[in-house]
Amino acid sequence: MVRKKVFISSVQSEFAEERQMLYEYLSTDALLGIYFEPFIFENIPAANYIPSKVFLGGVENCDIYLGIYGKLYGHEDSEGVSPTEREFDLATVHNKVRLVYIKQAEDRERKEELLIKKAESAIVRKGFVTPEQLRTAVYASLVNYLIENEFIRTSPFDATYHPEATVADLNEEKIRDFADTANRKRGFPFDRRTDVNRVLTHLDLIKGNRVTNAALLLFSDRPQRYFITSEVRCAHFHGLRATKPIPSYQVYKGSVFEMIASAVDFVLSKINIYNGDRSKGIQVDVEYEIPIKAVTEAIVNAVTHRDYNSNASVQVMLFPDRLEVLNPGRLPFGLTIEKLYRAHKSIPANPLLAESLYLYGIIERMGTGTEDIVNACTEKGLKRPEFTQDSGFEAVLYRSSQVEYEAMHPTTQPTTQPANTSQSHGISNEPHESIGRQSAAKRSPSGRKRSQAVTITDRKGAVIAFLEEHNEAKTPELIDVVGLSDGRVRFLLREMVSDGTIEKIGDNRYTYYILKQQ
Repeated sequence: MVRKKVFISSVQSEFAEERQMLYEYLSTDALLGIYFEPFIFENIPAANYIPSKVFLGGVENCDIYLGIYGKLYGHEDSEGVSPTEREFDLATVHNKVRLVYIKQAEDRERKEELLIKKAESAIVRKGFVTPEQLRTAVYASLVNYLIENEFIRTSPFDATYHPEATVADLNEEKIRDFADTANRKRGFPFDRRTDVNRVLTHLDLIKGNRVTNAALLLFSDRPQRYFITSEVRCAHFHGLRATKPIPSYQVYKGSVFEMIASAVDFVLSKINIYNGDRSKGIQVDVEYEIPIKAVTEAIVNAVTHRDYNSNASVQVMLFPDRLEVLNPGRLPFGLTIEKLYRAHKSIPANPLLAESLYLYGIIERMGTGTEDIVNACTEKGLKRPEFTQDSGFEAVLYRSSQVEYEAMHPTTQPTTQPANTSQSHGISNEPHESIGRQSAAKRSPSGRKRSQAVTITDRKGAVIAFLEEHNEAKTPELIDVVGLSDGRVRFLLREMVSDGTIEKIGDNRYTYYILKQQ
């Protein structure tokens, strides 16, 4: 089979890293490497040739023109035209497939702005900030190219279009909340005011009225209507083995955001928590037996990288000595268990899902999740986590004994959270930095009084101080900060919104507050 030639065009000095990254990615990826042959000028052996002829010859012989545009226009010839624009014009004349990716930049050169405007006629025109986002966008575009031209009839689960669902099956408010959060956390080029179809198109989640599986998992009100096993089953055992009856068992459904938040909340509600005091401020410092970051990363990885074609579900099982997180998925080819203990290439099984979780702030960096789990646990003095691959993938995070933990934290007072077998924990749609704060706020040990340090005149100041420190907060967190009833805090928040001090984002359970930008 003859591979399709991909000509990568850009200002070399501005995108040296991105060019080499795409060349290696397209050459070595298990799927794309079969169908595509990338071309970059830097990899041509030294010889006596005229660079401009090599560039233009490469465009004439390619099947796909891949342009990367940024801040710089590049060196101009005697006619004032850069090689990048010459290449784009030639690709247009020869009716090549043109894929154009534009890096978000300030103070873009005037001629580069004009070139970008010209490129609006390209088949694909997408924005990006990081090399990882560029790689994800290129991956999605090339897979779509293969499907549309019937080179392949399958695609990653999350990039596959659902045969029945349409854009009408997505929750518009969830999409707007996502865009707003991604804008604040990752510099996403859109916010809640942007047309939702434009947001979804940018994320490669829709095509016309058709929606991908990723779009349903992220923004549908009931993803389980389409994917029955898209759920997280959480169990808490009092013994060292999984035996019945199970003392506490919950099955969490909803969007991937909701499942992750609920599963993390389940674990945090049942492990030891160490409370500090208010000597450093109105907020009580809390420290969990297993680091919140490790618990969250383990669950995020399971939900993100699982095989959604499997009839199995993600399982989270807490024992007295360990936390086990299992998912029906396999490590990608070339990635071994040993490599998980250090930084490694990010090869997500569901790249569109992973990209959205990154933009939302749940995934901090790609390719470091398992390493972050290991570092967070070992730095706390816990046994090194273990990863295994059998019928599925399993991560085991170890707990410490009560005696060991008290020795490690002699000045804190541990509290074991009571098991809750009668009620489902509240669902949070917040990124994982907020999950721990919400868990601590909702589960103050019985008998512990709320803060009495906040006077009537200080209540608004307490809200402002909390938002200045944490950037955003949901109502339950602010109830704990102010120390008033639910109704009185909601009245206070409405008053602060009215007087322009804070801003309310979202509705119902997705509501959170931020300081009003002055």
